[in-house]
Amino acid sequence: MRVAVVRFPGSNCDQDALHSLRDDLGIPADYVWHEDRDLSGFDAVFLPGGFSYGDYLRCGAIASHAPILDEVRRFAAEGRPVLGVCNGFQILCEAGLLPGALLRNLSEKFVCKSVRLLARNASSLWTAGVPQRPIAIPIAHGEGRYLCDEDTRRRLWDEGRVAFVYVDEQGRATPEANPNGSVDNIAGILNETGNVLGMMPHPERATNPLLGGTDGRTILSALSALGV
Repeated sequence: MRVAVVRFPGSNCDQDALHSLRDDLGIPADYVWHEDRDLSGFDAVFLPGGFSYGDYLRCGAIASHAPILDEVRRFAAEGRPVLGVCNGFQILCEAGLLPGALLRNLSEKFVCKSVRLLARNASSLWTAGVPQRPIAIPIAHGEGRYLCDEDTRRRLWDEGRVAFVYVDEQGRATPEANPNGSVDNIAGILNETGNVLGMMPHPERATNPLLGGTDGRTILSALSALGV
């Protein structure tokens, strides 16, 4: 009953993820190295943020070929929970576990601040416990602009696979609320079966009131609800 927090060369949010899960949420978690090939004893996977392999080639591209990703793919195919945050989202897209790609922010600047998100699929395991109001979650990325082709965009909406969108205080998905230029203000998406979530904002940085808020608990608590 543990969550695997995968560490890559260049990961820098792995400690945040482990601390959030263990200390703030009471969810057992341990590190797994990118060269490992076995996730026996784990029930869920957390791909953390950072700059895996220095973001050479494309963000997440090299990490998507790491040995551990074969096990992550198996987890996803078996319907087990897989969460990719920031660089983890980029890795999931590069690995083909989620559609689309993350490109450089329209501002061409690294953006680090708190944003507001609105859950758009209340029935998924990751969003079922998220209140239907804007929640505050930090972002920290330079390449977080989600893009996909038009057919994929329509399919994501039609199939209820848009998990989160960037919104303002009133819950409106305005251009001003979009920190990176993502299509349709998309901040997070799901795979076809809903067990894989990729998102740019960092819920693990919003699980302790001393660090600015607890809205991230409403997302990560999905692991507790599943008995992980």
